[in-house]
Amino acid sequence: MRVLVTGATGRLGRVAVPRLRDEGFTLRAMSRGPRTGDGVEWVTADLATGAGLAEAVAGVDAVLHLASSPQRRTHDIDVLGTRRLAVAAGHAGVRHLVFVSIVGVDRVPLGYYRHKLAAEQVVAAGPVAWSVLRATQFPEFLEGLLSGASRLGPVIGDRAVLAQPVDPGEVADRLAVLLLAGPSNRVEDFGGPEVLRYDEAARAWLAARRVRRPLLPVRIPGRLGRELRAGGLTTTATPTGVRTWADHLADTYGGTAGR
Repeated sequence: MRVLVTGATGRLGRVAVPRLRDEGFTLRAMSRGPRTGDGVEWVTADLATGAGLAEAVAGVDAVLHLASSPQRRTHDIDVLGTRRLAVAAGHAGVRHLVFVSIVGVDRVPLGYYRHKLAAEQVVAAGPVAWSVLRATQFPEFLEGLLSGASRLGPVIGDRAVLAQPVDPGEVADRLAVLLLAGPSNRVEDFGGPEVLRYDEAARAWLAARRVRRPLLPVRIPGRLGRELRAGGLTTTATPTGVRTWADHLADTYGGTAGR
């Protein structure tokens, strides 16, 4: 199967490309600037303008759409860019478009999530048969939140917020399954093996780093806080990943601290 991977240089793309390659997929990896290496064909294209998309999708069986821009030009890239990609893929006769989204985009009132939900709707209404995988948060994302929340000393946050970190390698493995299965025309959730409260995750993170800092509880107000505390970022769907937050911390910081 010949697959175009958008966002091949992103956090998930850097994991997915070598895993899919090793599974026997023939990969064409897309980036905005010229690249080589990783044992795949690289192409240059821009979702924000559409430049290079027709060439990128030509001759592929499926598109794995990982590209996203949460910080800038999100509507142009995540929503309009997804529409440009879907149209180009339809013209090229691509048989399957797999889109990676986020668990909670339909529940948690964040601007970025609204764009991701709109992109899902673009995929579902587009000309190519599709599958959507919503994943929970990666451990690296949770670590980034904790690092930012502790810049002033104490670890600040709403201790009752629930998270379900999932290993990006396991997400990549699930994407391989979806590609091989063919279009489902449905949305599937995929999460990590455990749901953690923010304070539990923070204490394990501090223990793994052998750092002593207090937790300073700050309750997130309004609907956002209610959804986050009610599990808006989590899923009960199965199958799940198997690598835990403690596994990630042990691999990152060594030893068994935090297990």
